Amino acid sequence: MTQSPTPIHEAVREHYAERAKTSSSCCGPSTLYDPALITDIPTEVASFTLGCGDPITVAALQPGETVLDLGSGGGLDCFLAAKQVGPAGRVIGVDMTPEMLAKARANAVKLNAANVEFREGYLENLPVAEASVDVVISNCVINLSPDKPQVFREIFRVLKPGGRVSVSDIVTHGPMNPLVAKGLEEWAACVAGALDMADYTRGLTEAGFTDVLVRPKDNVNQVVAALPVGVPFSATVTGRKP
Repeated sequence: MTQSPTPIHEAVREHYAERAKTSSSCCGPSTLYDPALITDIPTEVASFTLGCGDPITVAALQPGETVLDLGSGGGLDCFLAAKQVGPAGRVIGVDMTPEMLAKARANAVKLNAANVEFREGYLENLPVAEASVDVVISNCVINLSPDKPQVFREIFRVLKPGGRVSVSDIVTHGPMNPLVAKGLEEWAACVAGALDMADYTRGLTEAGFTDVLVRPKDNVNQVVAALPVGVPFSATVTGRKP
């Protein structure tokens, strides 16, 4: 099936193409990752991140596993995953922005990351074979999709039976606050497209996943009822394909 870009896709692609050209990062890696995780990554690679969390640590990657990163950007999470799965493992990054893919491939050459490859494609129509990966990760990207149920179905399709998903993403507790703008610029900035955490859980469950958990990133023990209603926040999302 050929994927046709929507206005949201185009706005997001333009936004992140500019980020790739200017090497403009939204957060420092030290605010997202344990410093020990990024210690062997060159500063010029580690300092470019557009994520909102650390899906790598939560994924508990094992040597020899095949990992798929949705919206791989400059490739940082792919390179971190590659260190953990080792030479017997494999990491695939998928991104729809040519400028990001060029940046990631150049970084792979710098790092001699032979077990990492980058493919151009949409989250709603992944260029990945059915039941071919052990773990799907993503870092603040699924919220950018205009068709999240289709993304969840695609994640389920490409995972092997028993495979798992480990995602950092922006969600809300309750319906989005009406004061939060819903324009394309806000969507590209990871705000307007955020799902209610209950809808996120329901979407993954309806796609076939079990053991789905959506938890606040900064404090996994935080009482959900205490979270501000309708305000976007960073969450860790996990689940498993039976």
